[in-house]
Amino acid sequence: MGQRIRFCTSADGTRIAYAIDGSGPPLVRTAFYLSHLELDWQCPPWKRYLEEYTRHHTLVRHDLRGFGLSEREVAEQSLEVWVRDLESVVDAAGLDRFALIGMCHGGAMAIEYAARHPERVSRLVLYGAFARGREKRGPVDAEVSEMGLRMVELGWGSYNHAFRQVWATIFQPTSTPERQQALAELQYQSSTGANAVRLLRASAQIDVRAAAAKVQCPTLVLHTTRNRALPFEEGRLLASLIPGARLVPLDSDNHLLTDVEAAWGEFWQELRTFLPAAGAARAHAGALHGLTARELDILERIARGLDNAQIAAQLEVAEKTVRNTITRIFDKLAVENRPQAIVRAREAGLGVTQAGA
Repeated sequence: MGQRIRFCTSADGTRIAYAIDGSGPPLVRTAFYLSHLELDWQCPPWKRYLEEYTRHHTLVRHDLRGFGLSEREVAEQSLEVWVRDLESVVDAAGLDRFALIGMCHGGAMAIEYAARHPERVSRLVLYGAFARGREKRGPVDAEVSEMGLRMVELGWGSYNHAFRQVWATIFQPTSTPERQQALAELQYQSSTGANAVRLLRASAQIDVRAAAAKVQCPTLVLHTTRNRALPFEEGRLLASLIPGARLVPLDSDNHLLTDVEAAWGEFWQELRTFLPAAGAARAHAGALHGLTARELDILERIARGLDNAQIAAQLEVAEKTVRNTITRIFDKLAVENRPQAIVRAREAGLGVTQAGA
């Protein structure tokens, strides 16, 4: 079955396009400005990513408001409305608990969502992402910044070859001219210059450092070492802010990896090791059938070795609530004690990655 494109309505009434493709455990990819649900599969650089994402997972992704197939005429671009759009998409897709991946400013969106909805995010992957927008990293030359935004406004939605080529080479400087041209064409098709400027202004103001410290799920941060679009130090900072996060440096000049470099294989090996496999999902569905989202959340933490006090602190509930929930978990799993529950949880794929990290 091919990609299914659907639409939902965000909290402020904005129509958001989302797509479902592949099979296996659910994987949600947050929106990002260089995308178009219909055209991504025709763009060789993005097609290779989509092929790999959908090989072992059901991929749910959406177009950012003002971009792709989502409503184009929008008044507001901000991290807050992007998170609300993501909330609407996962609800419309009927997802309860899922792995979440975000790239670039989509990483900030994923962090905010994971911090607000810890019971729904099982794993978090941040690829080429950041905690601080450009204007939050230090002094900015306002005149130069405005000049750059003016160039985007004039060049983004036009056939200005020079502008389009510069943008593509920032993302993939070592790619082939043909693939750079494909990225440039997708950029042209994705939205207007005015929308791009509104997005870039909003992205520059992002600061999710506080939210990053509240993320509770296992987190993998991948960042290329010679990234021209986003310095490696931003990836290092991001990994340091999220409790227990693991940073994987990828040896590349590209922000968006190509499939002909060694780092490409490393990237996918890391993802396949980190994300729940189809087999684990089947075991989870059978062995843990009947557990609620909160019960699964607590069982995940038990499998990672946390005690009741630590679980209560992470979930911001009373320790008595945790004890009562664990009693219900034991009854549903027909186990007598914590070690037996841990065995059942790890057989179903819970807690395994974190325990081995």
